[in-house]
Amino acid sequence: MTTADPRATSQTLPISRWDDADAPQSDGLAALTYRSNLLGADRTLVNIYGGNTSTKSVEKDHLGRDVTVLWVKGSGSDIASITHQGFAGLKLDEVLPLFDRAAMSDEEMTAYLDRTTFEPGRPRQSIETLLHAFVPARHVDHTHPDAIIAIACTPRGPEIMREIYGERAAWVDYIRPGFTLSQQIGAAVRENPGLEAVVMGKHGLVTWGDTSRESYERTLRIIGEAQAYLDAHAEAQPFGGVRVETVEAARRDALLVALLPILRGAMKGQRPVILSVDSSPEVMEFVNSHAAADLSQVGAACPDHLVHTKRVPLYLDWTPDQGQGALIAAVKSGVERFKAEYAAYFEEHRGEGDVMFTPAPRVVLIPGLGMVSSGPDAMGAEVSRQLYLRAIQVMKAASSLGGFMSLSAAESYAIEYWPLELYKLSLKPAPKALDGHVALVTGAASGIGRAIAARLAQDGAHIVIADLNADGGQTVADDLRRARGFRRATGVPMNVTEEAQVQGAYAHAVLCYGGVDIAVNNAGIASSAPIEDTSLEMWNRNQSILSTGYFLVAREAFRLMRAQGTGGNLVFIGSKNSVAAGKNAAAYSAAKAAELHLARCLAEEGGAAGIRVNSVLPDGILAGSSIWDGRWRAERAATYGIEPQELEAFYRNRTTLKVNVLPEDVAEAACWLASPGAAKTTGGVITVDGGVPTAYVR
Repeated sequence: MTTADPRATSQTLPISRWDDADAPQSDGLAALTYRSNLLGADRTLVNIYGGNTSTKSVEKDHLGRDVTVLWVKGSGSDIASITHQGFAGLKLDEVLPLFDRAAMSDEEMTAYLDRTTFEPGRPRQSIETLLHAFVPARHVDHTHPDAIIAIACTPRGPEIMREIYGERAAWVDYIRPGFTLSQQIGAAVRENPGLEAVVMGKHGLVTWGDTSRESYERTLRIIGEAQAYLDAHAEAQPFGGVRVETVEAARRDALLVALLPILRGAMKGQRPVILSVDSSPEVMEFVNSHAAADLSQVGAACPDHLVHTKRVPLYLDWTPDQGQGALIAAVKSGVERFKAEYAAYFEEHRGEGDVMFTPAPRVVLIPGLGMVSSGPDAMGAEVSRQLYLRAIQVMKAASSLGGFMSLSAAESYAIEYWPLELYKLSLKPAPKALDGHVALVTGAASGIGRAIAARLAQDGAHIVIADLNADGGQTVADDLRRARGFRRATGVPMNVTEEAQVQGAYAHAVLCYGGVDIAVNNAGIASSAPIEDTSLEMWNRNQSILSTGYFLVAREAFRLMRAQGTGGNLVFIGSKNSVAAGKNAAAYSAAKAAELHLARCLAEEGGAAGIRVNSVLPDGILAGSSIWDGRWRAERAATYGIEPQELEAFYRNRTTLKVNVLPEDVAEAACWLASPGAAKTTGGVITVDGGVPTAYVR
């Protein structure tokens, strides 16, 4: 077939983001950082955490001598956000002699490169450092563009490359990254001065230039030519056309709320996982298609995907007309089948000392509903989502060129369990006690609830801020995201006395994160009056919020945690008044006593399911509390015959320890009860009141 020169189809070129006003004036490390960030800003060019870039510059060493330094992306970093400190620096003159070696193992290569470090305190060099060293150009880019990988994952890949680029690009068959691949690419470039690019089968692209801008713009041009070719050969009906229609939004969400906790429980390894749902048009086009069931099982679109997506996703053999019951049955049997098949894959290819990852899927495809991705945290789930979205685009384009092919099972295993790839994972900080957990905290817009939310987030939990004060709750959620990272908190308005709102808050948590592991019953009010002055409205309001509200929140937590099948934790924030009698607070104290006994009853109900229920009893916490900013302060001061401003000192002086109790003190107790450290505690009560003898639990 004769086609137009793809270089003439300029409208398909990726958009250049280079701006001379922003670009560094020098062409060294600063320009490398700038170029890397530009490339990473477009995920169709570079996968998240994928690709690597480099430059070679002359620097002064510690003795003032000129040294040619290879600056290359550090292992495990993301070029979209990398700073100049994220690049490793190696003495190029000590690296180049390796090109003449006949062979070199990964272990030998890594040990050798470690000894060529130019500057201490920088990250370990990229796995593909030698590629950058052996290509004789000042600036080198290694990317994973959708357009290039689509062609590199077709049986006719080399032929199509020649059709697009002629002699301007070289093809290298797939082998695992390392010394040999770097040597092959270096030789191809050195022996063919007219080359502009090297395409790696089933892998990616290498381009270069004499300046940072030239390298960047060549990368875009080469990719644009490939994209123009793909556009000219695109199928009218991708993936064989539509087999299933997308479920309308309300029904989709209802099905997901029923499904995700069960899926999340089945996917749990040593820790819970966080789920993310993608129902975008790009995803739905694939999961609803005739080809998805078979095509999704061919394999990964790029070696960089494997650690985050596994070799294949779980595809659910279900259609919306079969209903919710069939969907739940499909996910239960599907996950178990996936685990068994993954374990067999591991056993067939395992090497000495290999330890199997959690065998559950990382990506689940559901016709009519979308794609569910998982990760150890929200960012991990997002990485899996992004990478499989890229895989969908690669499969779409490759299918139009004669079919999509991937790494073999053995090749995939060699990447997934590659020691150099595992090293990148080892760079992550040690897991925190509540990593992967989701906590719903009521009344978290202020005071004790806000402190509990912050403390749980500190230990790794993702937080659902549920509060009647929707604006205040959203502010707390925004603050937590800024402090703790991507999607670490979400706000949802909730009146604990409204059954539908409580159920809606849990549904919100499920759609955001997949489920809930910790529920903190904290929302409250307070009132004070002699019994003769206690109105029925006051009595009912206390019972409604403090007793009925705790019941509704706990009931929905139990329903959700039983669906997950992985246990859970409920923490009730009671009061000294839960156990200590006092005057002028009968309505409040009776409701607080009901909370405590409800918690103990639920501890008995939840034990067999691994659901723990415990209580924290604080007293007189005035700091940051919206309750104490109202009439309650004046009412309690009047009860004790003191002025409102004297109340804090009064509470401090009546404690055994002579201390004021702060929201953060209650948060410490609540966090411990929700943590694995309290795994054998249920039905328990912790007083956080500085020591009030009348409230000693007995």
